[in-house]
Amino acid sequence: MASLQDQLLKAGLADEKKAKAIRSEKRKKRKQQPKGAVEVNEAEIRARQAREEKAERDRQLNLERQRAAEKKAIQAQIRQLVETNRLDRSRGETSYQFVHDKKIKKLFVDDTMVDQLSRGRLAIVFVNDNYEIVAEGVARKIMERDESAVVVLHDRKQDDAGEDDPYAGYEIPDDLMW
Repeated sequence: MASLQDQLLKAGLADEKKAKAIRSEKRKKRKQQPKGAVEVNEAEIRARQAREEKAERDRQLNLERQRAAEKKAIQAQIRQLVETNRLDRSRGETSYQFVHDKKIKKLFVDDTMVDQLSRGRLAIVFVNDNYEIVAEGVARKIMERDESAVVVLHDRKQDDAGEDDPYAGYEIPDDLMW
């Protein structure tokens, strides 16, 4: 079996001068290369770079998927906390107004809930496109996971007397709303 060069010479597609020139050029190239140096294959380098870039893209994609899964798990935890700890507002007659996303919203609650909301003992949470009322402790747990879910939670004052209110004996007029 003859080499490709010999086959081309026999077929008359290449001449002997050109073949000699190519052989001598190859020999010179080999001689000029220092001993122990390996000829660098550009295709191999490009393939390695492509593999490294693909691995980096895959890593970034996996990180994004993990973040999305963590966010979904946090939302599920918040939904579960709200579902198990929400307070019943079915007998609410008094409107409680608050601001959410630069809009004034209104919930109907009973009078004790209005007082507890204003004192910071209850909080309003926005989950599943609904507003729910939960206790302060539950709202703090929700805030640890996602602060944007808690819409209204007033700070409790240290001097909040609660049941030992010094003004408890004073009557508040029925028509006074603030």
